[in-house]
Amino acid sequence: MNIFMPFITLPLSLFLSPCLPLSQFKIQRGGASSSSQGYSGGAYKVITRGVNLDRSNFEGKNLKGVAFQQSIVRDANFRNTNLRGATFFDATLDGTDFTGADMTQSNIELAQLNRAILKDTILKEVYVVGNTLFEGVATIENSDWTDTQLRKDQRMYLCALESAKGTNPKTGADTRESLMCPE
Repeated sequence: MNIFMPFITLPLSLFLSPCLPLSQFKIQRGGASSSSQGYSGGAYKVITRGVNLDRSNFEGKNLKGVAFQQSIVRDANFRNTNLRGATFFDATLDGTDFTGADMTQSNIELAQLNRAILKDTILKEVYVVGNTLFEGVATIENSDWTDTQLRKDQRMYLCALESAKGTNPKTGADTRESLMCPE
């Protein structure tokens, strides 16, 4: 017997422990989510799969290790956010603002970054294999790509952008050097 369940978006509060206030969790809206205590020194790790987080505001938040895989996160605000080790596997990030965010060791495999703003973003050791789409990215000015392995076509595309210039204000890395752009 096949039973089909329609996708239902529920408030995240339904998934959380009644002992803890909603303000204690990193992600405060969405569905198909889970959390676990004890991750990263007592912080909460939140996993969101297939959640629509369009136009969400995460500015200045500590979202270290949060998984946004296969989520729709268009036109969201991650300005100055700690996204170290976060996962955006197969996520739609069109128009999202990552200005000043630290995305060190994040996973953006298969992500779509059309119109995304990566100004002053730290993208060190980011996992990018696969068909990650950088085409149409708004800006990469002052971004740090140190030790991020890109396919040749991805590297050439990013290096050809007019915004592939400047120095990251936090790490001091030159954008073109960190991308290993040819002279």
